[in-house]
Amino acid sequence: MPKDTGFSIGIDFGTNSVRALVVDVPSGEEIAAAAWTYAHGEDGIITDPRQPNLARQHPEDYEEGFVRTVSQAVRIAGANRRFEPSKVVGIGIDTTGSTPLPVDRHGRPLATLDDFRDDPAAMARLWKDHTAHAEAAEISERALAGGYPYLSKCGGRYSSEWYWAKALHCERHNPAVAHATFAWVELCDYVPALITGNHDPRTMMRSICAAGHKAMYHPSWEGLPCAEFLDGLSPGLSRFRERFRHPALPSDRLAGHLSDRFAQRTGLPAGIPVAVGALDAHLGAVGAGIGPGTLVKIMGTSTCDCMVAPLDDSIPDIPGVSGIVPESVIPGMLGIEAGQSAVGDIFNWFVNRVAPSGYGLREQMHAGLTEAASKLRPGESGLVALDWHNGNRNVLADPLLSGLIVGQTLATTPPEIYRALIEATAFGARKIIERIEEYGVSIERVVNCGGIPEKNPLVMQIYADVCNRPMQISRSAQTCALGAAIFGAVVGGAHADVPAAQAAMTGVKETTYCPDPAAVQVYEALYRIYSALHDAFGSVGSPRLDRVMKDLIAIRQHARADA
Repeated sequence: MPKDTGFSIGIDFGTNSVRALVVDVPSGEEIAAAAWTYAHGEDGIITDPRQPNLARQHPEDYEEGFVRTVSQAVRIAGANRRFEPSKVVGIGIDTTGSTPLPVDRHGRPLATLDDFRDDPAAMARLWKDHTAHAEAAEISERALAGGYPYLSKCGGRYSSEWYWAKALHCERHNPAVAHATFAWVELCDYVPALITGNHDPRTMMRSICAAGHKAMYHPSWEGLPCAEFLDGLSPGLSRFRERFRHPALPSDRLAGHLSDRFAQRTGLPAGIPVAVGALDAHLGAVGAGIGPGTLVKIMGTSTCDCMVAPLDDSIPDIPGVSGIVPESVIPGMLGIEAGQSAVGDIFNWFVNRVAPSGYGLREQMHAGLTEAASKLRPGESGLVALDWHNGNRNVLADPLLSGLIVGQTLATTPPEIYRALIEATAFGARKIIERIEEYGVSIERVVNCGGIPEKNPLVMQIYADVCNRPMQISRSAQTCALGAAIFGAVVGGAHADVPAAQAAMTGVKETTYCPDPAAVQVYEALYRIYSALHDAFGSVGSPRLDRVMKDLIAIRQHARADA
């Protein structure tokens, strides 16, 4: 098909919902979109009040979500006279991760089978599930004690969010499920396999993005960790290594073709090329136009920071990041990932659990608190918070850290706390930027995408001021789905490669948030306090904290004196 014709479809499986996007291949115009909230649990997440670290998803929602959103998007696109289902050149998939599913030898999720139906232990273990924190620590300790190299490409410490920690936790705590599990399959591998009919875990295509960043997969040690290492953690754990197709692939490779079954259910023709899947944030970075020197922040319930560099660049291992993986973002380039375990989730926590109702109805409270917080000057609240309500992903990589607010008085107001929480996430973002640049990777511009940059100018201005950098916003409000559509276009032959597709299909908005010099000066003082708290509670050195509260009061008094 010529480059100047055709459409691609990107499907984004997020934390709470799935979205499908139909995109014009030559221009990147988004002609149709559809979304569906997962049916099981609360906003799609199965939780347990007895286990606050547990977060599972029912695999039935993935199949239903694909069918519902794609069929609806295709129907909506039909109103455009240029669109026909036969003109769809390719499909791309992105998902959350690490979100592995236990499946049987036929690739069927255990939670859909009679023996384990609706058992949370047999469901997908969502990225934000931290039940495996002890297993993650054990993996890190064994790798370090044994001199294994496996932590070198994932920041020096394994995370409870990731693949092997979750598989090991199941071995220890859910023996019946573990015995029935033939393979653990990442969600971004499961969905392409499902819709193409390649259900066998031993032959389905595996994503280098998920494997490299979450499962300690790297070409320098020929794939996954060796059997000796895995069986040393739990006898027989290496069986999952043996059932993992090698090599893992970037997303410009073909996972298969849309099956007759899913073609009939979505209104598309069978045989459409389907790209190898990848993690949502990494494809969001592609949809935001990532290239060398550009940091893309995908901001939502959590935040993922992505960068790329040429494969031949001699980038050192960076302690505290979530991975440096060949071709995990763009084929032919190194992918660098970092991020924060909670950002939007922190704001939602305050609105849903803490803030009084005087700022509008529940769905209006974010806007009401944002408006009130925007009237406060930097430093006026006298507060500093730590953004660890769901642990610290980077640069401390410690899931057992928790949130903190310092400087509260009997006069502290909800908008002051809300603003302090926003500032805390900005300080955490700056920590990541500083760590990456400390190891010689230059950041020339920052592009933000996701729901928060789209909806909240105050957050973006605070990030610009705290980081002392201009903040750009991706043109697309659905950058993850757009990134998936870009890979659909490439695997379908509509563009020669990912950079060519990005040049045609991505861009940034005209609005750029620039640092305010007066605010930058105040935030420098507040950041020093944040750093002292960060290092003290994160066990990085032993900074003295006896001045923290007094320094906050001084900053508050100075800010209010300028009123």
